[in-house]
Amino acid sequence: MHDTPYTTIVRRLKRANGHLETIIKMAEQGRPCPEIAQQLQAVEKAIESAKKSLIHDHINRSLDQSATAPSSKARATVRELKRITKYL
Repeated sequence: MHDTPYTTIVRRLKRANGHLETIIKMAEQGRPCPEIAQQLQAVEKAIESAKKSLIHDHINRSLDQSATAPSSKARATVRELKRITKYL
């Protein structure tokens, strides 16, 4: 895969996906609930981290672009940033 702004995020999500598949197998095997819950917590944190990285990267790129954009484009960028921050 070639490097894109999302390369690191994709790697994180693939790792989390593999981890989730392992958790499903744990549940199918009837492993103890506390073990499964602990692993689910780890996957949740990994996904949360990927989401935050995605949003922070988007904000940084948008701010860089809006710094040289005409004022109407800059205002549109600010509106977009306000929309995306609700996912933090």
